Amino acid sequence: MSSSAVPWKVLSSHVGVGILTPGWTLDVVYPDFAEPREFVLDVVFDSSFSSIPVVHLGLTGFDMDRRESSRLTLKAQNITESGFQAVISTWDASRVFSVEFNWLAIGA
Repeated sequence: MSSSAVPWKVLSSHVGVGILTPGWTLDVVYPDFAEPREFVLDVVFDSSFSSIPVVHLGLTGFDMDRRESSRLTLKAQNITESGFQAVISTWDASRVFSVEFNWLAIGA
């Protein structure tokens, strides 16, 4: 019985989004509205993986209103062989003007 090894594939990039990005509303606070607000960014890989990769996100920068607490989450969801969604969220009275992050996808 023989098998052939499948080489590992690694892709990565740096992303910056904020108030100039269409659909960005994390800088807007609605009175009496403490529910989480989120921005979803579709990330498409330059080339597809043969199976679903592991995706790691690393926050590298942000710009937030200093008058309120800094509340921010960053996560990857809906990961497929061809990409994923990066979800940036905040809540309460936090105002987020921009976020920068790196992503790393590892798979076959």
